[in-house]
Amino acid sequence: MIAGLGGDTGKTAVSVGLCRALQKQGYRVVPFKKGPDYIDMGWLGRAARHPCFNMDLFLMEREQVLSSFCLNAGKADIAVIEGNRGLYDGMDVEGSVSTAEMAKLLKSPVILIVDCTKVTRTVAALVMGCQTFDKEVPIRGVILNKLATPRHESVIRQSVERYCGIPVVGTIPKLRDTPFPGRHLGLVPPEEHPAVEEAIDTAADVVEKHLNFDLLWKISSGAPPLDFHPQEHPDIPGQEITIGIVRDSAFQFYYQENLEALRQAGARLIEFSALKDDLPPSLDALYIGGGFPETHAALLSENKALRRSIKKAADEGLPIYAECGGLMYLAEELLLEGKKYPMAGIFPSTIGVSKRPQGHGYTVVEVEKPNPFFEIGKILHGHEFHYSFVAEMSESSDVYFAFHMVKGQGIRNKKDGFCFRNVLATYTHLHAFGTNGWVNGLVNSAAVYKKKCLSTD
Repeated sequence: MIAGLGGDTGKTAVSVGLCRALQKQGYRVVPFKKGPDYIDMGWLGRAARHPCFNMDLFLMEREQVLSSFCLNAGKADIAVIEGNRGLYDGMDVEGSVSTAEMAKLLKSPVILIVDCTKVTRTVAALVMGCQTFDKEVPIRGVILNKLATPRHESVIRQSVERYCGIPVVGTIPKLRDTPFPGRHLGLVPPEEHPAVEEAIDTAADVVEKHLNFDLLWKISSGAPPLDFHPQEHPDIPGQEITIGIVRDSAFQFYYQENLEALRQAGARLIEFSALKDDLPPSLDALYIGGGFPETHAALLSENKALRRSIKKAADEGLPIYAECGGLMYLAEELLLEGKKYPMAGIFPSTIGVSKRPQGHGYTVVEVEKPNPFFEIGKILHGHEFHYSFVAEMSESSDVYFAFHMVKGQGIRNKKDGFCFRNVLATYTHLHAFGTNGWVNGLVNSAAVYKKKCLSTD
């Protein structure tokens, strides 16, 4: 587990570099991201050349986390887990969904990264504080980041090793150029980075030069076994259906587990681009994930054939499930810097984009009205992180909100889940492992639609 004292301490750069460096050495690396993060997940997956999996104690039960980890880590020589925020940060005073709790659950050795800017011996006090705050958290090593001089490094290293009794496994100097440029949601997604492989290899070069791999491997090998026997497959009835997945640089936010769960349920997934492709024929459902449609507004708008095909399919009852960026795409238009870009036009709304977050954090959703995928009364745990908002919305008897936000902002007035016929679009992202019924809802809706189409033919 790569953890830090807070955000922006270097966790992602080190985790990405570590994954690529180990992969280059011939190890099968399976990466994990603690928390509901798509962008870091994308970088980790690219670096390891293996899909990254998300684990989160708010979105998932403890047994579900263990099941996901054991199923996927069991295929690896080494699992690299990137934590999020500070080691003990969470949504309550107990830190119940923190990186520390995840490390304890997985019995994973923790390597703590510390930003050493303008500090020396106090680093040892910070590390010691983390050690004593919860002695069950297995902190086994420290990486010193943003060091100024060799003397700066020497004083901090000796202080940590003398007073904390754990080794310094890496010392990284201040670097002038970062290979991972940021944007308002964090890092730029790898799909949009102009030199993604170069950036990853640069991170790998840094960790190869400045980390002690023999010591890291020794610490990792000391992780105790997990006495847990996961179920290999969820109990989902198989269905022979075809689901379209919009996946390109505008829409890239998908949990790997969601896609695999659909495949395990018998779905054939067809990926295509909203920027340049037509709607694949004979789809039984459509899944549009999150992303950054605002950075691709012109290209999305120019693909008139796809926009019209999706609107026609929605009118004809095709089940469509859309999250966040997908919701934006299904609106009437996208408003950017005073210019309006036509979108799919399923929902009579104009989507604007703010410079400040409009919804950020975990969500709790109550299903309160009929919709194609979830039973009324069901409680869903998810998360939202969007700068977009509904700037204008026309009244329509065919469009309504299916969700009430118990926690979170949603679309408007604590409501979420735009619903039109068999279309559901929501700002809340859901994880298949932690949302019982998500896979069944999508698969069964697709099967019903397919049967209806066959009977009509």
